[in-house]
Amino acid sequence: MELNLHHVNVPSHSTIIIREFLTKNETNTIQQPSNSPDMVPYDFFLFDRVKKPLRGTRFNSRKEIMEKSKTALMAIPTIEFQKCFESWIKRWHTCKCVAVDGEYFEGDNITFDE
Repeated sequence: MELNLHHVNVPSHSTIIIREFLTKNETNTIQQPSNSPDMVPYDFFLFDRVKKPLRGTRFNSRKEIMEKSKTALMAIPTIEFQKCFESWIKRWHTCKCVAVDGEYFEGDNITFDE
């Protein structure tokens, strides 16, 4: 089984222990291009689906925020997560962002979702 890990520019992905583990287990890593929120599943998929049901709500505590966020997250059907990751894979294969290392570019107006 081939394993690919998507790095999202967090320092914990660069620690020595993580790099040694990935090397030992022959794990392919996919670096997140800078300046490219359309390539990160939580940006193009998750945030809006969790934030939308919470919009306009006043919370009394941090615990309430966490509970309501979890409820919103759990309300997302499993098939939607599957579609998200299929879209993410398509984005990686069709987007110029990877080839230009996340730099800005103009043109093409690529549509990722069908």
